[in-house]
Parts: sequence; C-alpha cells; structure tokens
Amino acid sequence: MRRLKKKIFLGVCGGVVAVLGLVRLAFPEMAQPNGEEEPATEVSETESREMHGGTSEGRVKWHPVRSVPSYAACFPDVQDVQIVAARRWGVPPVRNRKEAEHRRKELVYVGANPLYCIDKGMTHSIPYLVPRAANLLSTIGRSYLDSLYIKGIPLHRIIVSSVLRTEEDVARLRQRNGNASEQSCHRFGTTFDICYNRYSTVSPPGEPERRAVQNDTLKWVLSEVLRDIREQGRCYIKYEVKQGCFHITVR
Repeated sequence: MRRLKKKIFLGVCGGVVAVLGLVRLAFPEMAQPNGEEEPATEVSETESREMHGGTSEGRVKWHPVRSVPSYAACFPDVQDVQIVAARRWGVPPVRNRKEAEHRRKELVYVGANPLYCIDKGMTHSIPYLVPRAANLLSTIGRSYLDSLYIKGIPLHRIIVSSVLRTEEDVARLRQRNGNASEQSCHRFGTTFDICYNRYSTVSPPGEPERRAVQNDTLKWVLSEVLRDIREQGRCYIKYEVKQGCFHITVR
C-alpha cells in the first residue's frame, strides 16, 4: 500500500514539473523576475538615432542638411553695397606688402587659426584683416565646425582664398584678370573670400583617414551657416559663380 502511494506521489510531482516546463516554454515572459527589464538588444547607430530621436542621455540629436533655397537670392550683396561697409570699418588702402608690415597695430594676422585654413596657393593677397573682420571669420569657422558636428558629418575646415590686397596686389591681379575691380573691398582689410568647392578634412593624428564627403554636402552646410550670420546683420555676402567662393565683407 505504501509503495502504491509513493508511486502516485512521484507521478503527480513529475506531472506538475512537466506541466510547468511546458508553460515556461509557451510563455517565457512569465519566468522574468518582477521589476527586471529584458536585456537590451544591440542596434546600429542609424537605428539608435531613429529610435531615440537624440533624447536619451549621451546621444546627439542629428540635424538634417537643408541648404538654402537659392544662392543668388540669399547672397545678393554686390560691390556697391560692400564697398560702403569696407570704407566705414576698414583701414586706408595699403600701397604694398612692405607697408603692410608697419600697419600691424591696425591689422590682425589671420594666417594661423585652427578654425579655418588659408589657401596655400594664395598669391594676390596677404593674411591680414581688421579686428572686426578677423572676429567674423573666426565665428564663421567655429559655426561651420559646430554645424557639421550636429549633423553627423565628418569635420572639415573652410578654406579662405583671398584676404587683404595691397594696391600693388590689385594692379597685378588686374593684369591677369580684367574683371577684377580696381576699387576692391579687399584693400580695406574688411573682406575675405571663402571657397565653396574645396575644404580641408580634419583627421586626428593616429586615426584612420576620414571618409570622403561630397563637396555639395559641405557647401550646403556652409550656405546655412553664412545665411544665418548674414541675417544677424554681421556681414554682406556675394555668391561668386566664376570664382567659386563667397565674397564676404564685415558690417
């Protein structure tokens, strides 16, 4: 009799264990401890941006690249407009480069700055600006790097292709380029040109070379930055098609 009861007991226990096993297989969430979250699943960087929208701690909210509706319409400031500001804020025109060396109290050297690059092939101007224009150029360079970062684009620095031109520089340039203005705004140290079809890639030492970014994308971001600064009333800008640059004079 005792053996019969023992067999019945073992049979019932085995049946209960089997049923519980089947239940766990069918409903695994029932085995999850109370208050404990399911383990996180790895997602790609793109999926992470889409899922979290940049709101989670430690995540960046990536902004879209929009460009401007029209370069000509957003940057229409012609010579007649810019020359007025150049004469107001600038220094008297410099005759030659030797004289420029003696005007350092009025001019700031802009040839070495981590926020932008001076074109290595610049031959018809020298890297000097009045303090007001030098501050503007630094603001543009910094804003451009910031904008690239928040859009998730590898960092590039803008390239400045023209700065202060002496009277001799203007004369030599006019011999080469008949369209160059004799009354150039560059003579006053208030004006500089930024390339829109060339950029300097920022590659940290010891790290792999940055991935290539199309110039069009970089140009779109630059146009957004320049439009915002122009709308703040800080400068005049002309979109130069043939020269491949934005011609900028401080206000």
